Amino acid sequence: MPDNTETGNTENAVLREVTGPVAVLTLNRPKARNALDDATRETLRAELEALNANPDVRVIILTGAGSAFCAGGDIKGMQQRLEQPPGQVAINGWRRQHRTGAFVTTLANCEQITIAAVNGPAMGLGMDIALACDFIVAAPEAKFAASFVKRGLIPDGGSLYFLPRRIGLQLTKELIFSGRTVGAEEALHIGLADRLAAPGELLATAREFAAQFTENSRPALALMKSIVNRSFETSFELIAAQGRGAQAISYTTDEHRSSVEKFLNRLFGPYLYPLLGQRGILRQGAGLLVAQPGEDWLQFVPGGHDGQVA
Repeated sequence: MPDNTETGNTENAVLREVTGPVAVLTLNRPKARNALDDATRETLRAELEALNANPDVRVIILTGAGSAFCAGGDIKGMQQRLEQPPGQVAINGWRRQHRTGAFVTTLANCEQITIAAVNGPAMGLGMDIALACDFIVAAPEAKFAASFVKRGLIPDGGSLYFLPRRIGLQLTKELIFSGRTVGAEEALHIGLADRLAAPGELLATAREFAAQFTENSRPALALMKSIVNRSFETSFELIAAQGRGAQAISYTTDEHRSSVEKFLNRLFGPYLYPLLGQRGILRQGAGLLVAQPGEDWLQFVPGGHDGQVA
């Protein structure tokens, strides 16, 4: 297999590595424990948007350099907020919250499968961005805390939405009201994390976890994710309607056509399958074999003669 590894450096704050269908984005401010200042947040958002537009990438792994995943918001930004004229604090904060919300929305709505590989503390906004990913793989050193309340704040990066969906309402209340720290073992036990890696094996474990998704249809993954992510607040009727529309789109994709053709070739062999033709019907014995669109099975319909294409 050819080496198709791509590496990139986006202003040093975020490192990018793309190997085949898997991209790894690394927060690269280890001296600041990968705290997210405004510039890093916007750089990460731009990287996510660029990868989202890459049709070959199926999975994005997000991790941190050094000993921390992400310590949350940058303390220098908090200090600058205190130094602003009182009349500007609210409007500037409102604008900043819009930018933070746009970043978290970009991460949560990525078409690809997203995996947070949490290598150390994920505090405040750091925990939020881990929760915005589809899956969380934790190292033994991982720690999680919705620590906003310790600064007189509330969670502003999505955990008020994502955390109850992961661990339930009562545990969410405990964690956000107390701001206490959850270790890796407890995170796995309560469902905050999905996998616990062995020491020194975090990225290897995340890549192994990612491998189960990389051969699957990119459009199908995107369509399913767009629907199931909103299933808790959406009625069955609307989910069913969205599913019908998504399935109709799936029927038209190259991935679906290729999969069906491979299945039929495997079932009938390269000589018999072409006889099915575009109608997907072949006379067989006392009936017809009909290839069902979108399904890995054939229906037998009585009537007809051997070997004749219907």
